[in-house]
Amino acid sequence: MSQAGEIREVKGRSRTQTITGIGLFAALALVLNLAHIQVPAPYLGFLIYEIWEIPIVVCLFLYGLRASLVASAINTIGLILVNPGGLPTGPIYNLIAVTVTLVAIILGHRLSSSGLRISFEILIATGLAIIVRTAVMSIVNYVLLPFPAPLGFQIPQNLVVGFLPAIAFFNATLALYTVPLGYAGVRAISRRLPFRLAYPLSSRSAKN
Repeated sequence: MSQAGEIREVKGRSRTQTITGIGLFAALALVLNLAHIQVPAPYLGFLIYEIWEIPIVVCLFLYGLRASLVASAINTIGLILVNPGGLPTGPIYNLIAVTVTLVAIILGHRLSSSGLRISFEILIATGLAIIVRTAVMSIVNYVLLPFPAPLGFQIPQNLVVGFLPAIAFFNATLALYTVPLGYAGVRAISRRLPFRLAYPLSSRSAKN
């Protein structure tokens, strides 16, 4: 079955409903970005703790991976056009980080599909997101930061190596709160609305 077929048949939603959902979560992520609800990392100023990824995680469970990636891409384009930050391609870094985080969450979800408690699913998904995001973004920053703008900050390679532990810590701690809060949002929505999830939570979630 194709991904598009899976969206129509399993989720029971029309294409229009899916597009509306994508637009809603992309807009929410962009608003949170432009509202500057953020905290610079005290140990490395160009790293920023934000909360806009949480709606993207919610979108993942409600509408699927493809939909959440489209929402992330729309948010990225909006930021590049309106508020790219200190580096014109900074939103691209964010898009890569979000993409690998979403994939890791799905892997964690599938590993937990045998009826584990929802708390264990969240733990597994968060752990995988931390590991995958930290590894991938350490490589991305190692490769790109030495380049001049717009790709990087033209930081000498030896200094980049010194920054990598801080970058790894940043990505780990960002995933540490983003994934559980995303799960919390999904659970809140699924309890209040008759909404069929693209990735149903663990079968024992109602007991937790």
